[in-house]
Amino acid sequence: MRVAIAGAGAVGRSIAGELLENGHEVLLIDKAPTAISVERVPQAEWLLADACEITSLDEAALQRCNVVIAATGDDKVNLVVSLLAKTEYGVPRVVARVNNPKNEWLFNESWGVDVAVSTPRLMSALVEEAVSVGDLVRLLRFSHGDANLVELTLPEESALAGTQVGDVEWPQDTSLVTIIRGTRVLTPSREDSLEAGDELLFVAAQAREQQLEDLLSVRREDAAS
Repeated sequence: MRVAIAGAGAVGRSIAGELLENGHEVLLIDKAPTAISVERVPQAEWLLADACEITSLDEAALQRCNVVIAATGDDKVNLVVSLLAKTEYGVPRVVARVNNPKNEWLFNESWGVDVAVSTPRLMSALVEEAVSVGDLVRLLRFSHGDANLVELTLPEESALAGTQVGDVEWPQDTSLVTIIRGTRVLTPSREDSLEAGDELLFVAAQAREQQLEDLLSVRREDAAS
């Protein structure tokens, strides 16, 4: 897979390193000469250019990329890069970094963004996840279909503890994708039972999040009455 990353700062270089370790082809683009540090990620291709200019993206052969990641520290730049990648070059997958949570509403399919990653939101979500059991935590927003990746740790008193996945009437437009149980990562089947303390990851429509949280948080005594 060929991936172009706009922004060769610490974030961009870190992403590049991970992708290269997984066998992908990576191009780093940055307009600042000081950001071009080939020795830090020697396996990557490097391009000194402005990723907001069509001529630069032509030089980068963006049409050959499977994924473009807009990872600069400027939300305006990330939006422009995303829009150009999607509309001018037809890149199948565009991932954009959101620096200011106030701008998050802009990072959607109208701007060519398939997945928006908000570092401040993700950090706050991880803090919430660490201290809250039974509360739904939004980890990641997908632009298409208005869906989110959400997490909830099943409380000890949940009525669903001990219930098989296939026996649960999940809300519409939600899908249980992973169960994290201790150090194990489980792909859920209908026969798997839910256990108290399980971290459950769902892809869910935003409009269904409250229903999902209510379902998972119902106490045994409330369900019995």
